[in-house]
Amino acid sequence: MGDLVKYIAQALVDHPEQVTVNEIQGEQSIIIELKVAPDDMGKVIGKQGRIAKAIRTVVKAAATKENKRVVVEII
Repeated sequence: MGDLVKYIAQALVDHPEQVTVNEIQGEQSIIIELKVAPDDMGKVIGKQGRIAKAIRTVVKAAATKENKRVVVEII
């Protein structure tokens, strides 16, 4: 899951080398923390959060195969 988020984020930002993803595993859920450069924050969030919502939707669809709950946090 973390690799998927990292791949999507790197395609969106101007500084792909500064994209870091931290994956925290729980029993039934996974928390994915996405960190990007401050200049790229707007590109990852998008207007009215549309891009962030789209990223969460794609990751959620991938997580249903594993019967896990995924939370994507943009830091």
